[in-house]
Amino acid sequence: MKNLTLKHLRYFQALSLHGHFGRAADTCSISQPALSVQIKELEETLGITLFERGPRQVRLTSFGEEFAMRAREILRAVDDLADLARTSRDVLIGRLRIGIIPTIAPYLLPRIIGDLTQKHTGLDIHVRETMTEKLIHELTEGRLDTAIVALPISEPSLTEVALFKENFVFVRPQEDAEKPVPSSEKLREMRLLLLEEGHCFRDQALSFCNIRSGLPREGLDGSSLSTLVQMVGAGIGVTLIPEMAVPIETRSASVSVAQFKNPQPSRQIGMVWRKTSPLAEQLMQISNIVRQSAEAMQIGQT
Repeated sequence: MKNLTLKHLRYFQALSLHGHFGRAADTCSISQPALSVQIKELEETLGITLFERGPRQVRLTSFGEEFAMRAREILRAVDDLADLARTSRDVLIGRLRIGIIPTIAPYLLPRIIGDLTQKHTGLDIHVRETMTEKLIHELTEGRLDTAIVALPISEPSLTEVALFKENFVFVRPQEDAEKPVPSSEKLREMRLLLLEEGHCFRDQALSFCNIRSGLPREGLDGSSLSTLVQMVGAGIGVTLIPEMAVPIETRSASVSVAQFKNPQPSRQIGMVWRKTSPLAEQLMQISNIVRQSAEAMQIGQT
Protein backbone atom coordinates (compact mmCIF):
# COMPACT_ATOMS: atom_id res chain seq x y z
CA MET A 1 0.00 0.00 0.00
CA LYS A 2 3.05 2.28 0.01
CA ASN A 3 2.28 3.53 -3.49
CA LEU A 4 -1.30 4.57 -2.75
CA THR A 5 -1.59 8.35 -3.20
CA LEU A 6 -4.25 11.06 -2.90
CA LYS A 7 -3.97 11.49 -6.65
CA HIS A 8 -5.06 7.86 -7.06
CA LEU A 9 -8.04 8.48 -4.81
CA ARG A 10 -9.12 11.63 -6.64
CA TYR A 11 -8.90 9.91 -10.03
CA PHE A 12 -10.79 6.93 -8.62
CA GLN A 13 -13.49 9.21 -7.23
CA ALA A 14 -13.90 11.00 -10.57
CA LEU A 15 -14.31 7.73 -12.44
CA SER A 16 -16.73 6.32 -9.87
CA LEU A 17 -18.87 9.48 -10.16
CA HIS A 18 -18.93 9.72 -13.96
CA GLY A 19 -18.80 6.03 -14.89
CA HIS A 20 -16.89 6.98 -18.04
CA PHE A 21 -13.14 7.33 -18.60
CA GLY A 22 -13.45 10.25 -21.01
CA ARG A 23 -15.70 12.39 -18.79
CA ALA A 24 -13.68 11.55 -15.68
CA ALA A 25 -10.44 12.47 -17.47
CA ASP A 26 -11.93 15.82 -18.52
CA THR A 27 -12.91 16.52 -14.91
CA CYS A 28 -9.36 15.75 -13.76
CA SER A 29 -7.80 17.75 -16.63
CA ILE A 30 -5.73 14.79 -17.82
CA SER A 31 -5.87 12.56 -20.89
CA GLN A 32 -8.01 9.43 -20.95
CA PRO A 33 -5.00 7.10 -21.39
CA ALA A 34 -3.30 8.75 -18.41
CA LEU A 35 -6.38 8.21 -16.27
CA SER A 36 -6.58 4.57 -17.37
CA VAL A 37 -2.96 4.06 -16.34
CA GLN A 38 -3.58 5.61 -12.92
CA ILE A 39 -6.67 3.47 -12.26
CA LYS A 40 -4.86 0.31 -13.35
CA GLU A 41 -1.96 1.23 -11.10
CA LEU A 42 -4.36 1.71 -8.19
CA GLU A 43 -5.97 -1.69 -8.78
CA GLU A 44 -2.55 -3.34 -8.97
CA THR A 45 -1.52 -1.64 -5.74
CA LEU A 46 -4.65 -2.91 -4.00
CA GLY A 47 -4.51 -6.31 -5.66
CA ILE A 48 -8.19 -6.26 -6.56
CA THR A 49 -10.46 -4.99 -9.36
CA LEU A 50 -12.38 -1.82 -8.58
CA PHE A 51 -14.34 -1.39 -11.83
CA GLU A 52 -16.23 -3.54 -14.29
CA ARG A 53 -15.26 -2.25 -17.75
CA GLY A 54 -18.03 -2.11 -20.35
CA PRO A 55 -18.01 -0.83 -23.94
CA ARG A 56 -19.75 2.44 -23.00
CA GLN A 57 -19.39 2.80 -19.25
CA VAL A 58 -17.65 1.42 -16.21
CA ARG A 59 -19.25 0.30 -12.97
CA LEU A 60 -17.92 -0.22 -9.49
CA THR A 61 -17.45 -3.77 -8.29
CA SER A 62 -18.87 -4.67 -4.87
CA PHE A 63 -15.44 -4.02 -3.36
CA GLY A 64 -15.19 -0.83 -5.42
CA GLU A 65 -18.40 0.48 -3.82
CA GLU A 66 -17.00 -0.11 -0.33
CA PHE A 67 -13.68 1.44 -1.36
CA ALA A 68 -15.53 4.48 -2.76
CA MET A 69 -17.14 5.16 0.62
CA ARG A 70 -13.78 5.06 2.40
CA ALA A 71 -12.09 7.14 -0.30
CA ARG A 72 -14.76 9.86 0.02
CA GLU A 73 -14.17 10.03 3.77
CA ILE A 74 -10.41 10.37 3.29
CA LEU A 75 -10.70 13.03 0.59
CA ARG A 76 -13.25 14.98 2.61
CA ALA A 77 -10.91 14.93 5.63
CA VAL A 78 -8.02 16.15 3.47
CA ASP A 79 -10.15 18.97 2.04
CA ASP A 80 -11.23 19.90 5.57
CA LEU A 81 -7.57 20.18 6.60
CA ALA A 82 -6.93 22.54 3.71
CA ASP A 83 -10.02 24.56 4.64
CA LEU A 84 -8.86 24.68 8.25
CA ALA A 85 -5.57 26.24 7.13
CA ARG A 86 -7.49 28.82 5.08
CA THR A 87 -9.52 29.91 8.12
CA SER A 88 -6.36 31.09 9.87
CA ARG A 89 -5.83 33.79 7.26
CA ASP A 90 -7.37 37.24 7.40
CA VAL A 91 -8.76 37.11 3.85
CA LEU A 92 -10.80 34.58 1.91
CA ILE A 93 -8.64 32.87 -0.69
CA GLY A 94 -8.55 29.59 -2.58
CA ARG A 95 -11.22 27.36 -4.04
CA LEU A 96 -14.87 27.97 -3.20
CA ARG A 97 -17.33 25.40 -4.57
CA ILE A 98 -20.83 26.85 -4.76
CA GLY A 99 -23.95 24.94 -5.78
CA ILE A 100 -27.04 26.79 -7.01
CA ILE A 101 -30.45 25.76 -8.33
CA PRO A 102 -31.43 26.53 -11.96
CA THR A 103 -34.27 28.89 -11.01
CA ILE A 104 -31.77 31.21 -9.31
CA ALA A 105 -28.48 30.76 -11.19
CA PRO A 106 -29.10 32.77 -14.41
CA TYR A 107 -30.50 35.77 -12.57
CA LEU A 108 -28.47 36.16 -9.38
CA LEU A 109 -25.23 34.30 -10.05
CA PRO A 110 -23.48 36.91 -12.26
CA ARG A 111 -23.96 39.58 -9.60
CA ILE A 112 -22.86 37.23 -6.79
CA ILE A 113 -19.65 36.24 -8.56
CA GLY A 114 -18.88 39.86 -9.40
CA ASP A 115 -19.38 41.00 -5.81
CA LEU A 116 -17.45 38.08 -4.31
CA THR A 117 -14.43 38.45 -6.58
CA GLN A 118 -14.38 42.21 -6.07
CA LYS A 119 -14.29 41.90 -2.29
CA HIS A 120 -12.12 38.75 -2.17
CA THR A 121 -9.75 38.76 -5.12
CA GLY A 122 -8.05 35.56 -4.01
CA LEU A 123 -11.17 33.40 -4.35
CA ASP A 124 -11.25 30.72 -7.05
CA ILE A 125 -15.00 30.19 -7.50
CA HIS A 126 -16.32 26.91 -8.92
CA VAL A 127 -20.06 26.78 -9.68
CA ARG A 128 -22.30 23.73 -9.87
CA GLU A 129 -25.83 24.30 -11.19
CA THR A 130 -28.31 21.48 -10.69
CA MET A 131 -31.46 20.56 -8.78
CA THR A 132 -31.72 20.70 -5.00
CA GLU A 133 -31.59 16.96 -4.32
CA LYS A 134 -28.29 16.57 -6.16
CA LEU A 135 -26.81 19.67 -4.55
CA ILE A 136 -27.60 18.46 -1.05
CA HIS A 137 -26.16 15.03 -1.82
CA GLU A 138 -22.92 16.55 -3.14
CA LEU A 139 -22.78 18.98 -0.23
CA THR A 140 -23.08 16.25 2.40
CA GLU A 141 -20.43 14.22 0.56
CA GLY A 142 -18.01 17.14 0.68
CA ARG A 143 -17.98 17.83 -3.05
CA LEU A 144 -19.45 21.31 -2.50
CA ASP A 145 -18.69 23.91 0.16
CA THR A 146 -22.10 25.57 0.12
CA ALA A 147 -25.32 25.79 -1.90
CA ILE A 148 -27.89 28.48 -2.63
CA VAL A 149 -31.33 26.85 -2.58
CA ALA A 150 -34.94 27.32 -1.56
CA LEU A 151 -35.47 26.67 2.16
CA PRO A 152 -36.22 24.73 4.22
CA ILE A 153 -33.95 21.76 3.55
CA SER A 154 -34.41 20.24 7.02
CA GLU A 155 -31.21 18.20 6.92
CA PRO A 156 -29.83 17.87 10.49
CA SER A 157 -26.20 17.89 9.33
CA LEU A 158 -26.54 21.23 7.52
CA THR A 159 -26.65 24.86 8.65
CA GLU A 160 -29.39 26.91 6.96
CA VAL A 161 -29.15 30.69 6.65
CA ALA A 162 -32.12 32.60 5.24
CA LEU A 163 -31.17 35.29 2.71
CA PHE A 164 -34.37 36.75 1.30
CA LYS A 165 -37.99 36.00 0.50
CA GLU A 166 -39.21 36.23 -3.07
CA ASN A 167 -42.72 36.26 -4.53
CA PHE A 168 -43.93 34.37 -7.59
CA VAL A 169 -45.68 36.25 -10.39
CA PHE A 170 -48.36 35.21 -12.86
CA VAL A 171 -47.40 35.07 -16.54
CA ARG A 172 -50.07 34.90 -19.27
CA PRO A 173 -50.41 35.80 -22.97
CA GLN A 174 -50.32 39.52 -23.70
CA GLU A 175 -53.88 39.52 -25.04
CA ASP A 176 -55.14 38.42 -21.61
CA ALA A 177 -53.48 41.30 -19.76
CA GLU A 178 -56.75 43.04 -18.85
CA LYS A 179 -58.39 39.97 -17.36
CA PRO A 180 -58.55 39.59 -13.55
CA VAL A 181 -55.68 37.77 -11.93
CA PRO A 182 -56.98 34.29 -11.03
CA SER A 183 -57.08 32.96 -7.49
CA SER A 184 -55.25 29.75 -6.67
CA GLU A 185 -58.57 27.90 -7.08
CA LYS A 186 -59.18 29.38 -10.55
CA LEU A 187 -55.58 28.66 -11.51
CA ARG A 188 -56.23 24.94 -11.08
CA GLU A 189 -58.78 25.14 -13.90
CA MET A 190 -56.32 26.75 -16.33
CA ARG A 191 -53.68 25.19 -18.57
CA LEU A 192 -50.82 25.59 -16.10
CA LEU A 193 -47.28 25.14 -17.41
CA LEU A 194 -44.67 24.02 -14.88
CA LEU A 195 -41.07 22.89 -14.69
CA GLU A 196 -40.45 19.16 -15.03
CA GLU A 197 -40.25 16.79 -12.06
CA GLY A 198 -37.32 17.34 -9.72
CA HIS A 199 -37.42 21.14 -9.57
CA CYS A 200 -38.40 22.48 -6.15
CA PHE A 201 -40.03 25.47 -7.85
CA ARG A 202 -42.50 23.07 -9.48
CA ASP A 203 -43.50 21.70 -6.08
CA GLN A 204 -43.90 25.21 -4.67
CA ALA A 205 -46.19 26.23 -7.55
CA LEU A 206 -48.25 23.07 -7.17
CA SER A 207 -48.55 23.72 -3.45
CA PHE A 208 -49.91 27.23 -4.08
CA CYS A 209 -52.53 25.81 -6.44
CA ASN A 210 -53.24 22.94 -4.04
CA ILE A 211 -52.51 20.44 -6.83
CA ARG A 212 -51.17 17.07 -5.78
CA SER A 213 -47.68 16.40 -7.12
CA GLY A 214 -47.30 13.33 -9.29
CA LEU A 215 -50.52 13.67 -11.27
CA PRO A 216 -50.09 13.12 -15.06
CA ARG A 217 -49.40 16.39 -16.90
CA GLU A 218 -48.40 15.38 -20.43
CA GLY A 219 -47.23 18.28 -22.58
CA LEU A 220 -47.44 20.78 -19.73
CA ASP A 221 -43.89 20.59 -18.36
CA GLY A 222 -40.77 22.49 -19.44
CA SER A 223 -37.09 22.10 -18.67
CA SER A 224 -36.48 25.79 -17.90
CA LEU A 225 -38.29 28.99 -16.99
CA SER A 226 -37.32 30.39 -20.39
CA THR A 227 -39.15 27.54 -22.13
CA LEU A 228 -42.24 28.06 -19.98
CA VAL A 229 -42.44 31.78 -20.73
CA GLN A 230 -41.98 31.22 -24.46
CA MET A 231 -44.75 28.60 -24.38
CA VAL A 232 -47.03 31.14 -22.69
CA GLY A 233 -46.14 33.70 -25.34
CA ALA A 234 -47.16 31.16 -27.98
CA GLY A 235 -50.59 30.87 -26.35
CA ILE A 236 -50.15 27.36 -24.96
CA GLY A 237 -51.03 28.21 -21.35
CA VAL A 238 -50.07 30.22 -18.27
CA THR A 239 -47.30 29.85 -15.71
CA LEU A 240 -45.71 31.11 -12.51
CA ILE A 241 -42.11 32.36 -12.31
CA PRO A 242 -40.03 33.93 -9.52
CA GLU A 243 -39.76 37.72 -9.55
CA MET A 244 -36.01 37.66 -10.17
CA ALA A 245 -36.59 35.92 -13.53
CA VAL A 246 -38.96 38.56 -14.93
CA PRO A 247 -36.44 41.04 -16.47
CA ILE A 248 -34.61 38.32 -18.40
CA GLU A 249 -37.32 35.81 -19.29
CA THR A 250 -40.09 38.19 -20.39
CA ARG A 251 -38.11 40.67 -22.49
CA SER A 252 -38.50 38.70 -25.72
CA ALA A 253 -41.89 37.08 -25.15
CA SER A 254 -45.38 38.42 -25.86
CA VAL A 255 -46.60 37.96 -22.30
CA SER A 256 -48.17 39.91 -19.47
CA VAL A 257 -46.89 39.75 -15.88
CA ALA A 258 -49.13 40.32 -12.85
CA GLN A 259 -48.90 40.04 -9.08
CA PHE A 260 -51.21 37.69 -7.22
CA LYS A 261 -53.41 39.03 -4.46
CA ASN A 262 -52.33 38.42 -0.88
CA PRO A 263 -51.29 35.99 0.39
CA GLN A 264 -48.91 35.84 -2.54
CA PRO A 265 -47.05 32.62 -3.37
CA SER A 266 -43.39 32.92 -2.42
CA ARG A 267 -40.22 31.09 -1.56
CA GLN A 268 -37.45 31.60 0.98
CA ILE A 269 -33.97 31.61 -0.54
CA GLY A 270 -31.00 30.72 1.61
CA MET A 271 -27.54 29.23 1.86
CA VAL A 272 -26.68 25.87 3.37
CA TRP A 273 -23.40 24.24 4.37
CA ARG A 274 -22.18 21.38 6.55
CA LYS A 275 -22.23 22.11 10.27
CA THR A 276 -18.80 20.51 10.50
CA SER A 277 -17.26 22.68 7.76
CA PRO A 278 -14.09 24.51 8.87
CA LEU A 279 -15.22 27.33 6.57
CA ALA A 280 -18.43 27.98 8.53
CA GLU A 281 -17.38 31.46 9.68
CA GLN A 282 -16.23 32.43 6.18
CA LEU A 283 -19.40 31.04 4.63
CA MET A 284 -21.45 33.23 6.96
CA GLN A 285 -19.53 36.22 5.60
CA ILE A 286 -20.25 35.07 2.07
CA SER A 287 -23.95 34.69 2.87
CA ASN A 288 -24.00 38.38 3.84
CA ILE A 289 -22.44 39.30 0.49
CA VAL A 290 -25.04 37.20 -1.35
CA ARG A 291 -27.81 38.90 0.61
CA GLN A 292 -26.40 42.32 -0.28
CA SER A 293 -26.15 41.29 -3.94
CA ALA A 294 -29.85 40.43 -3.97
CA GLU A 295 -30.75 43.67 -2.23
CA ALA A 296 -28.73 45.66 -4.77
CA MET A 297 -30.75 44.01 -7.54
CA GLN A 298 -33.95 44.73 -5.59
CA ILE A 299 -34.74 41.03 -5.39
CA GLY A 300 -36.96 39.69 -2.66
CA GLN A 301 -38.26 41.12 0.56
CA THR A 302 -36.27 41.71 3.72
